[in-house]
This record gives sequence, structure tokens and C-alpha cells, in this order.
Amino acid sequence: MRKWVIFAVFLAIVFGILYYLTFGYYSEGKRGGFVVKMSNRGYMFKTYEGELRTGGFYEGDGTMNSSEWIFSVSGKNKDAITKLEEAIKTGRRVSLTYEEKFFTLPWNGDTKYFVTNVEVLDSPLQNGLPNARPLPEPTEIDTNQVN
Repeated sequence: MRKWVIFAVFLAIVFGILYYLTFGYYSEGKRGGFVVKMSNRGYMFKTYEGELRTGGFYEGDGTMNSSEWIFSVSGKNKDAITKLEEAIKTGRRVSLTYEEKFFTLPWNGDTKYFVTNVEVLDSPLQNGLPNARPLPEPTEIDTNQVN
């Protein structure tokens, strides 16, 4: 009888650890940028995989290098998928809330970064530049007073 109790406790600990590694997460955070790709992938476990283009740095020759961040979204998170597809269609900037998983597991997607919430932001280029003021009227310069 005692062997079965020890075995049951051992199984409970193992299943608890597996549950935490599957559904728990290492860290959480936010990233902002433009979504450039979304696809529904997977053989058995279908997840949405996306690519976010975050800002970049200007190099000496004037070109801008942007970094790309690859993420996964659960097929059950219909609200996030709808917002991501809307952002792709309209070209609007998004803020993604994500959880970083411990491992890449087949049912969680291809990446360790799992998006849980999406906020579609207003792009300054859509509504005109913020705080834009008209240029002042040119004035005549009196060349006689300039030395």
C-alpha cells in the first residue's frame, strides 16, 4: 500500500511540473511595430505564426535596418487574430502583449513567444502629423540695416 502512495505522489509531482512547463511562462512583455506576415501553420496543431517589423537604426549611408520578431498566436484567440489581420490590411501599427514560454512545444507554436493580446494603434501618418503647425509667412528683409 505504501508503494502506491509514493508512486501517486511521484506522478502528481511529475504531472505538476509538466503542466507548469506547458502552460506557464518564463517572462511577459510588450512589443510594438508593424505586422508584415500571418500564416496558419502546423500538421496536427494549427497555430498562427506572424512576423512583426519593429523600428530600426539608421546606418551611415542613410538606409534603415529594421529588426523582425517572429511570434505565435493560438488558434483559439480569435480576437487577437482578427486584430492582427486588420492591422495587416490597414498597415497600422500594433502593440503586442506576449508570454515567453520555457520551451518550444508543438501545440504552442513554432516560437517561444506567444501573443496573448493585440492593441491596434493609430499611425501618425494616417491622421496627419501630430502637432504639425503651418510655416510662418515669409517677411521682407531690409538689406540696408544688415552689415
